[in-house]
Amino acid sequence: MTIMSEAPVSGGPYRQPIVASAIELTVRSGWSSVTMSKLAEIVGVSRQTVYNELGSKTQLAEAMISHELARFLSVVRDAFERHPEDLVEAIHDAVRGVLELADDNLLLRAIVSATHGADTELLPLLTVRAGSLLGEATIMLRGRVRAYDPPLDGEHLDVAIDVVVRTVLSHIMQPSDTPARTADALAWMASRVLGASTSRSLRHPTLD
Repeated sequence: MTIMSEAPVSGGPYRQPIVASAIELTVRSGWSSVTMSKLAEIVGVSRQTVYNELGSKTQLAEAMISHELARFLSVVRDAFERHPEDLVEAIHDAVRGVLELADDNLLLRAIVSATHGADTELLPLLTVRAGSLLGEATIMLRGRVRAYDPPLDGEHLDVAIDVVVRTVLSHIMQPSDTPARTADALAWMASRVLGASTSRSLRHPTLD
């Protein structure tokens, strides 16, 4: 099960270990247990250093979200780079990889638990950057998809990409099927909406 990631975090020399320790502590004991003093003790620095690196607990939450988002975007990037000639296959692998990573991400599971009342203080992690996170994911996917020159104008392509991103985020928060079957379903949909050819044998999974 994944707790920490190798995603780079910008800032001073102590920012990365502070953010990583905050993720560990949140997973182990809950967001309410995370304090700047406790993080300073874990990392072995002064409390002022923690404040200098992160600023506030809200900014710490934002840094934790950015830290994990980098991992998800890396999965998407790698999937598209593996399939430079097959857009549908790239989307399939990106969706499956993201959902499998989400299923194994302990911080994300802790955040999801917060939405069901397990730790209401975790809610800022979910809400503080929701809009910008959606935007970042959409911008990245838009750039990747447009490189395949799909037969849609810009406006309709943006609608299709928005649907895919929002559907994946919905499945991250509340899965209704396995990552593999969800990826199959979205690849099936993408092939029809985007009008893209593919080497993948496509059949909607609910019809199997």
